[in-house]
Amino acid sequence: MCYYTSEMACPYFQAVKPRHQTDRSRSAMLPLGDAWGGVCRANPGSPCEPDEITLLSHCNMGYARGCCTHFPSGDGPDAARFTIAADSPETVRVYYVLERDHHPWSHGPLEFSRTGVAVIGQAASEATLGLAHAYVESYLRRISEASRR
Repeated sequence: MCYYTSEMACPYFQAVKPRHQTDRSRSAMLPLGDAWGGVCRANPGSPCEPDEITLLSHCNMGYARGCCTHFPSGDGPDAARFTIAADSPETVRVYYVLERDHHPWSHGPLEFSRTGVAVIGQAASEATLGLAHAYVESYLRRISEASRR
């Protein structure tokens, strides 16, 4: 059975660029803050570009085990969840949780420089760092747009 959620992204998804959305209010509910286009890295030796339906329903939403033909078998996370833990003029702190069967699989803090892409105290996988970076990019875009209103 496939469960869809609006709170996580697939942990094997490499978010490359935000997708154009005409209704920004709906994008705020997406796990990464925006709908993202990107690459599936479930099979590291053979990355692929997901079709439109897979991209929106699995890559951007997580919990695709048993639903997505690209999802790997075996032990590993099903979804990646992020939240802003702190925001200062210099850094944005993010806390991530990778989940398996709706339970924590791994977790930890990440800190991003506001002036660049740098991660301070890198302790997560490259895939998790990439998703967290996309999440922070969407967050910074939203607060920038809000401050101009």
